[in-house]
Amino acid sequence: MTDRVAVVTGASSGIGAATVRLLRAAQLDVYAGARRLDRLHAVCDPVGAHALQLDVTQQASVDAFVAALPSCAVLVNNAGGALGLNHVEDARDDEWRTMFETNVLGLMRMTRALVPLLQRADPGHIVNVVSTAGLEVYPNGGGYTAAKHAAHAVTRTLRMELLGRPVRVTEVDPGLVETEFSLVRLGDEARARAVYEGMTPLTADDVADAITWVVTRPKHVDIDQVVMRPLDQATSTMVHRRA
Repeated sequence: MTDRVAVVTGASSGIGAATVRLLRAAQLDVYAGARRLDRLHAVCDPVGAHALQLDVTQQASVDAFVAALPSCAVLVNNAGGALGLNHVEDARDDEWRTMFETNVLGLMRMTRALVPLLQRADPGHIVNVVSTAGLEVYPNGGGYTAAKHAAHAVTRTLRMELLGRPVRVTEVDPGLVETEFSLVRLGDEARARAVYEGMTPLTADDVADAITWVVTRPKHVDIDQVVMRPLDQATSTMVHRRA
């Protein structure tokens, strides 16, 4: 598989960084993209991955990233995130706009740019890291769940539109994963730690392991969707916490 090029977005930390490491261990040639180039090099350099600056919310950045690729067999659309916990009636335009730009339009830009290369890979493979928030809703999460529902809809649409072409499409939907996600969303370390108190969340490596598994299946096998939660979590709002 050393000639198979994999692209990972949002790769400077969390699930993206773990995916870079595990795909390299599976002998894929990984091109990783993120805005924070210094942190990206810290992820990529030790494992021999290629670090390229990428902001999926900017078309010029996407174009420059894609122009630097020799080919592409796997696209892991991981860039995304959540901001805020406001009710819809208190929603902030800037937060919702940022969530849709990264989680939906960023996914679209990368996919649109790379489908021509993916079709030549036989098979190409698009893996969209969405969330269980794309399958259910919860109070205070209207903007994020709306964006992730949109990403889920785009993924299902791609599966139909690419039928008959040599491009697999997979959606990976994690529940609670302990990364920088909650810190970015809440802006406070104590509040972020409280999200995982009394339970054992998934790790970034758990999700990256699932991504690596789906992209290394035989080429006639398409894993349409992987929904994964911690044992301590049943839904977004039902979490078992030990005293």
